[in-house]
Amino acid sequence: MEKVLIVDDDKGIQKQLKWSLSDYTPVLAGDRESAIAAIRRHEPKVVTLDLGLPPDAANASEGLKALEEILAIAPHTKVIVITGNEDRANALKAISMGAYDFYQKPIDVEVINVILSRALTLAKIESENRNMRSVTDSNIGIIGNSSAIERCRTMVKRIAPTNITVLLLGESGTGKEVTAKAVHLASDRTNKPFIAINCASIPENLLESELFGFEKGAFTGAHKATKGKIECAEGGTLFLDEIGDMPFNLQAKLLRFLQEKVIERLGGREEIPVNVRVICATNQNLEEMVANKAFREDLFYRVSEITLNIPPLRDRDEDVLILAQYFLQIYANEYKSNAKSFSDDAKSAIRAHQWPGNIRELQNKVKSSVVMSTGGQVTAFDLGFYDHDGTRYELSLNLRTVREKAESIAIQKAYSLSEGNMSKTADLLGVTRPTLYSLIEKYELSINN
Repeated sequence: MEKVLIVDDDKGIQKQLKWSLSDYTPVLAGDRESAIAAIRRHEPKVVTLDLGLPPDAANASEGLKALEEILAIAPHTKVIVITGNEDRANALKAISMGAYDFYQKPIDVEVINVILSRALTLAKIESENRNMRSVTDSNIGIIGNSSAIERCRTMVKRIAPTNITVLLLGESGTGKEVTAKAVHLASDRTNKPFIAINCASIPENLLESELFGFEKGAFTGAHKATKGKIECAEGGTLFLDEIGDMPFNLQAKLLRFLQEKVIERLGGREEIPVNVRVICATNQNLEEMVANKAFREDLFYRVSEITLNIPPLRDRDEDVLILAQYFLQIYANEYKSNAKSFSDDAKSAIRAHQWPGNIRELQNKVKSSVVMSTGGQVTAFDLGFYDHDGTRYELSLNLRTVREKAESIAIQKAYSLSEGNMSKTADLLGVTRPTLYSLIEKYELSINN
């Protein structure tokens, strides 16, 4: 459970809050010094702070100093200031200093729980957004902070300033084109074109003209001279995806281009010099293809001057959650959804899944979950994981949490099955319509009917 620091010199208040905040792990402090020590040791996301602390318990000076020090050490901490009824001026001063909210005594357990829950949710969202910014703003578009992806990012930065030909290897959906773009963005060619072509998606008889271009009259329908992808990438980067699917008879022409940096258009005789950085990618075993005479050995050594292996998503630790939040933010904006974060069971499901389709699979899962979600949080059910193997991920031992989660999921599932008909939804759940509306309001589900 999340830790909450309670800073109050009143033992009665400490005890009341400790037993009232059953969904959290309380950490207690009675003065400014012990509060600062607890901040350093426990790093809580949320703090409740009584402004009247010793040795100046009658005034707010010590509490405001504690607030200032807490925010200096941990500026993203959500501090909820607790004051007396006659101390509104100091409460507002605390807000101006950076406190998240204030609450006036006497303590109402239900109200303080709501304030804490909202503060913690906001702290989590902000933390996830900071993680995303830290790995995207200055890191050429490769999202993640795992050791595997950090090694990949370091390699990209070393490769980028050179003109060496790069071979990217990795499973389908690992982000080979994103990595190729990252090499381009980190190079001195960043203001020149980045041209990508998938060798497997173009028919064999068209691939040559698509790559090298053609002269007028080269074949039926060639009414004018046309540049190929290689010429279009002049000064920039050419990305050849699925290089292993390139026809064998075309591989010799590609090899000559890589060696001589000149091309001849289809039907032409003029040699055209080109200045293009080439990056290739495949999910096939090219060495095995060379042994089977399906891929030219000389071309293999030419395209693999340096090889970069893209790690699968299952080997990237917590990157899966960072990527999931990144996609959630994109699709929530695109579909105007209220979904802002993932529930605990959704996070557990995301971590547990092996992601055989890698980032592409994760992207599709999150996209569909935004459409399915009816609340502020995406659940494991929204992601399509809730019924997987008939299990629920990391089932909480708190009975109230279990009941609330189960009721929320049941309402969403019944609403989906009844295609938005509230009467049918109530019938499926075995409750009356007023009860259904009450539950929807209670769990803040975005179901409007």
